[in-house]
Amino acid sequence: MTAPETASIPLSGGQRWRAFWVCVSVAALTILDLSKVNVALPSIEKALGAQSTELQLVVSGYVLCFGLALVPFGRLGDQRSRKTLFVIGLSLFTLTSIVCALAPTVEVLLIARLIQGVAAGIQMPQVIGTIQQLFVGAERGRAFGLFGATIGIATAFGPTLGGLMIAVGGPTDGWRYIFWMNVPLCLLVLVGVLALLPRTRKRAPGKVQLDPVGVLLFGLTVIALMFPFLFTTGSPDDDPRRWWTLTLFAVFAAAFVWWERQYSDAGKSPLIPLSLFGISSYRNGTLIVSAYFTAIPAMFLLTTLFLQLGVGLEPVYAGMVSIGFAVLSAASAWVGGNLVSRLGRPLVVWGLGIVLFSTAALTVVAYLLPVEIVAYAMAAVMAVAGLGAGLVVAPNQTLTLADIPTREGGLAGSVGQLGQRIGTAVGTAVALSLFYAAIYRDDSETHSLDVYHQAYAYGMVAVGVFLGLAFLLGVVDLGARRRARSGDAEADLTPEI
Repeated sequence: MTAPETASIPLSGGQRWRAFWVCVSVAALTILDLSKVNVALPSIEKALGAQSTELQLVVSGYVLCFGLALVPFGRLGDQRSRKTLFVIGLSLFTLTSIVCALAPTVEVLLIARLIQGVAAGIQMPQVIGTIQQLFVGAERGRAFGLFGATIGIATAFGPTLGGLMIAVGGPTDGWRYIFWMNVPLCLLVLVGVLALLPRTRKRAPGKVQLDPVGVLLFGLTVIALMFPFLFTTGSPDDDPRRWWTLTLFAVFAAAFVWWERQYSDAGKSPLIPLSLFGISSYRNGTLIVSAYFTAIPAMFLLTTLFLQLGVGLEPVYAGMVSIGFAVLSAASAWVGGNLVSRLGRPLVVWGLGIVLFSTAALTVVAYLLPVEIVAYAMAAVMAVAGLGAGLVVAPNQTLTLADIPTREGGLAGSVGQLGQRIGTAVGTAVALSLFYAAIYRDDSETHSLDVYHQAYAYGMVAVGVFLGLAFLLGVVDLGARRRARSGDAEADLTPEI
């Protein structure tokens, strides 16, 4: 296997870090739209008369299109100008935000959200690929530490910002402010992209190789996998026949793998070089972060819904419960980014253990404490979870891409992001379906707090299972790394004959 490239873009330290913060700002915008819209779902339901499936698609449809765009545009960014793709993605994101803010019906909102997801998918691979090219060694660890801190803040502050916009704009149209706020932010970041972002590569001669058959099979595979989860709401009206699309997923996935191997054997550039998954650090890191993101967005959404619907908090206050998570995850991500080169995978395993413990504690606190203080207690537990979360995302990102050539940084990062987006869609759908299934089983017109206790507990069981899977994967990877180091040490001690 070719050794990973280590050369960074030849810029001064100040230029690299200015470009880095532009990239991070782009990532924060796309992640904010994953979390801040969650808190607006009850308001959108009232304003536009949206049904549960439509509300699910407002969130998960964005995630689906985000995921579909990641890999093709990750490949395109590796071959052509990332800066151009930043401009295209940001411009499209701005326009669709305006359409979302003005949407007269839920159908218009859904279409705009789907296109907005594509815009997010155009941008995110360029963020990872550019950071991979800008920095090397310990400096790359610090950069991914700051990147993880920013993502943690964006994820956790999203509900608070969403709730604040609803408080400012009112319960009927406040949700529109959530999309309006994107417009000046996108324009500001767009200026930064044009002024501060360097050209990351020269235009390569020849045509762009995007593997069109691979793109088609990849798209069909992702849609077949995510479709049944997108239409899972927990309602008795859910059509059980949707699960048959998982059979199509297996067929399309097998066809995609076969085609990519044939395409690669013919000497062409496949959409996803399967050799990437032969690198254990990359494979294991991608699996860990996919399982992790199957749990965390669902945890935020369930907690927000429980506090709004069960406890009766206003959206802005329900969103503020995650502030402690944001602050401590940012701090621990910075620390983790600086320590990962010395401590490695154990740092991630410890972080996962802390988050897993906090998930169980959130459920217990929700059950046992009275409504007058439960939000404060849940905020304290969320802060502890944030301490662990910062030790997961940034260090894992560094470990995952450590052995990847920089020329494939955008593609490798986009595959990891795809795992996160699929995980988000699947985890959110599973948790929401369990949450609402408990509510639908209650025949009373006004649901009691006990019903919401049960709904929250059922959803958090799914969160705990996915986090437990991430923890187990981390332990397995840790064991494999230790065995590999032990084998290398024994080989060094073996005398040559």
